[in-house]
Amino acid sequence: MSDPTDLSPKAKRPVVRLKEGRPPRVVHGHPWVFSNEIVMSPDAKALPPGAIVRIERHNGGPVGVGMFNPHTLIAARMLARGHADIDADEVAQRIARALAVRERLFQAPYYRLVHAEGDGLPGLVIDRYGDVLAVQANTAGIDRMLPQLMAALEQHLRPTAIALRNDSPARALEGLVQEVGWAKGGDTGPVRVEEEGVVFFADVSGGQKTGWFYDQRDNRSFVASLARGLTVLDAYAHTGGFAVRCAHAGAKSVLGIDRSEHALELAARAAAENGVGDRCEFRRAEVFAELEARQAAGTSFDLVIADPPAFVKSKRDLEQGLRGYRKLARLAASAVAPNGFLAIASCSHNVSAEDFQEQVARGIADTSRTARILRSAGAAPDHPVHPMLPETAYLKMLVLSLD
Repeated sequence: MSDPTDLSPKAKRPVVRLKEGRPPRVVHGHPWVFSNEIVMSPDAKALPPGAIVRIERHNGGPVGVGMFNPHTLIAARMLARGHADIDADEVAQRIARALAVRERLFQAPYYRLVHAEGDGLPGLVIDRYGDVLAVQANTAGIDRMLPQLMAALEQHLRPTAIALRNDSPARALEGLVQEVGWAKGGDTGPVRVEEEGVVFFADVSGGQKTGWFYDQRDNRSFVASLARGLTVLDAYAHTGGFAVRCAHAGAKSVLGIDRSEHALELAARAAAENGVGDRCEFRRAEVFAELEARQAAGTSFDLVIADPPAFVKSKRDLEQGLRGYRKLARLAASAVAPNGFLAIASCSHNVSAEDFQEQVARGIADTSRTARILRSAGAAPDHPVHPMLPETAYLKMLVLSLD
């Protein structure tokens, strides 16, 4: 058998067939094929995780080419349709297309360069911090493509350093080891991030995810536009994205809380770098406990921001997670002064926008207050959404005015 992970032109692909019966969504453009939709023949089961395969209907009709893993629920992720194929040149072209879109969107080289299925490279995340890249390979197929991907990044960007943030939980589902390393260069400390004239610092080798959350860029800008002259509480402050943007926009005072001492150190560094350290305070605390204590004390803020980590990591966590969002909305709303603002987010892709909005509304109603939605938004445009994959529209952000 030829190498099933070969990305050379004209490589011979193993064939995986769909089961007979009602055509699955992949036939109509969905990028995933589930294991129960595939004929798991002995040959298919013997293929290594990450094999590049040709996917056919039960009668031999072409579906396309995808990355195959016989051991996962999502057994195949599409790379090309019909008779088209994928090779190293096409991988490089997809990197180039993603780069061209970002250079059209942004003037400065600080953005998510590749957003997985949204950019035609399933499981691949690349964040750009000037001449430093953070790469995360979350599928076995992308992991096997790393040599070709590194070559493409050299060809189009020539970065000074490339961090491999291969420590996401998704890798374990694919049978991959979780590790952090450097494909080029090495760790020289936190890297600089620029956003709308404000400077931040990201730990690309040890920070949460890849060290920074570009997805909230536009939401940070909107929230900061409300902040002039206000007192602000930024729960889940992380490295200061919302907090420092608000202070830079003229907030009277900003308190950022988070449980990560290291993240808060970077937030304080950013505040000092931007000349707003005198109006920012960062404190290590558990958000729910802090909000409950402030509710008991009767303290309030003109603007409260709550951008937590995902409460729903899988569908079995949905009910508990929805209760968590309702409780967070209640506690956060309780900390909002009369005629103030609440900005609250969910990055749980298993929670729909409708369900999230309902839980936020219920949480606010639990405080016997009324509210109006000023903004309902998702991620910034460097996180493109695959039109057939609503999971890529994972971020939900609501900004509300409270009575």
